[in-house]
Amino acid sequence: MKTNITRLIAGTLSATILYALVACSSTNNSSSAQSTSEPSTPQNSNSSPSNNPLLSDSNVAVAKNFKATTVLEGLERPWSMAWLPDGAMLITERPGRLRIVRNQTLDPNPIAGVPEVFAVNQGGLMDVSVHPNFQKNRLVYFTYSHGNSQANRTRVARATFDGSTLKNWRVIFEVSQTKPGGQHFGSRILWLPDNTMLVAIGDGGNPPTQLDGDLIRKQAQNLNSHLGKVVRLNDDGSIPKNNPFVGSDNADATIWSYGHRNIQGITFDSATNRLWSTEHGSRGGDELNLVEKGKNYGWPVVTHSKEYTGGEISSKRSQPGMIDPKVVWTPAIAPSGLAFYSRKRFGAWQGDLFAGGLISRDIRRIDLDANNNVVGEESIPIGRRVRDVRQSPDGRIYILTDEQNGQLISIEPTN
Repeated sequence: MKTNITRLIAGTLSATILYALVACSSTNNSSSAQSTSEPSTPQNSNSSPSNNPLLSDSNVAVAKNFKATTVLEGLERPWSMAWLPDGAMLITERPGRLRIVRNQTLDPNPIAGVPEVFAVNQGGLMDVSVHPNFQKNRLVYFTYSHGNSQANRTRVARATFDGSTLKNWRVIFEVSQTKPGGQHFGSRILWLPDNTMLVAIGDGGNPPTQLDGDLIRKQAQNLNSHLGKVVRLNDDGSIPKNNPFVGSDNADATIWSYGHRNIQGITFDSATNRLWSTEHGSRGGDELNLVEKGKNYGWPVVTHSKEYTGGEISSKRSQPGMIDPKVVWTPAIAPSGLAFYSRKRFGAWQGDLFAGGLISRDIRRIDLDANNNVVGEESIPIGRRVRDVRQSPDGRIYILTDEQNGQLISIEPTN
């Protein structure tokens, strides 16, 4: 990796209650198991209490040598993007529409075939992902919230796309329990090299939201619940036979990792076979994690977050058997969208992570060393809520802004 950035400043800085609430709330957002080539358990992973995370406060170096270009606008609360083999781009709008961009021009007509979604607060039509073998099977995958304000859940569905219309929409997975409210659905899709898929599921919401007589966030530690988990599925929704909890009487067989609050960024480094994620904390305490099979990431038993109303969620910042984050952001940046840049097109950025920030209104470029330690960070200012960050097939970096008049923007270094 080529770096020209300042190392992280250690320390934490508390955010105000209002600031944190705005960060994480979207109220302002109007077949059979396959053989696998899984992410390996990383060497030198940040998996013990002695490996303390780097604490990122508000004193982050600001990038100067970059260019941001608005490609198009007119998107209503865009959430995710994915490329088709012909170069066209699919974009979801949270109210429940799928759009297509051809030759950097937005088709004014939404793609038909999307069913009604529960588009309230943080819910709606969220991630979109194209099957690795799309040219043969024409399959596109979606996450969305379904239900009503008293009982809703995240679903995963797939449909065939003929270039103009979605057909054969079919739900292949849904979260085990319904929940009330409109918070913490997750929800990102990531394909692994063996064509299994990971899906990030949120913990269900903040206090006072409850499930089964207790705070719903505690479901993140319940191995019989999908809430607060990353699940791994075959492309038809069935369960891979080598998932970490297959055969366990005390855990759901779909679970890949657990103890998560609300992952909205996930990416894979194919060169090192490592999986990265970003997730929202509560009042501060946003995290960058190196995600490993079968591991517990601590929420809400171990956290750097505070209650929105003040006070501790937990006095523990680390605990044996739970994985420490690589970075903790306090104040919150509200991370959403994460990309590992692997191409030579922008050589100065090769090998870096790019994390979007909703509250910070920027992209955080995160520099990694050979052992996956974070050695630096800089802020690339966007001035808008960044919802998604992706590396395109031709080696560019694109972002979506979370606004009523959302934009598609490309960024690149200028040196």
